[in-house]
Amino acid sequence: MPNKEQALLITKNVMPRPSLLRLSACFVYDCLAVIAICFAIAFLFIGLFGDSTHGSKRYFLQLSLWLGVGFYFFWCWLKSGQTLGMRTWKLKLVDQHGQLLMPLAAMLRYGLVCLSLMLFGLGFLWALIDRDRLYIHDRLIGSRIIQCHLRST
Repeated sequence: MPNKEQALLITKNVMPRPSLLRLSACFVYDCLAVIAICFAIAFLFIGLFGDSTHGSKRYFLQLSLWLGVGFYFFWCWLKSGQTLGMRTWKLKLVDQHGQLLMPLAAMLRYGLVCLSLMLFGLGFLWALIDRDRLYIHDRLIGSRIIQCHLRST
């Protein structure tokens, strides 16, 4: 389907919205990917800098983990609109025009996702009451997760 037609379908809310079950499964899958990324970053960090359980090394490790995970999401959202979990569950993150996110929107989304997680996942629970099943961070920045067809992934 051409991009203009896809954008028109998205703005008219005709594109199929993913079910809450599919969104939840994607979330769990992406959590597993994040755990693996954190293990790899921590392994490299501790291998390079040694014990990181106290002092400034601890904060640099935490910052490295946050930036590393952020880079993963930023890269995936900008390159294809799909993380590993989204690719598996045939979901795609697009803006309100059906295009991939711009870099500023992707950074803002990651910041809002982190804030949502710090608030016990309230931004994700928002999808339970949202009429379009959008997370609060997607509602705020004008993005949405759509269900895509096999040929568009």
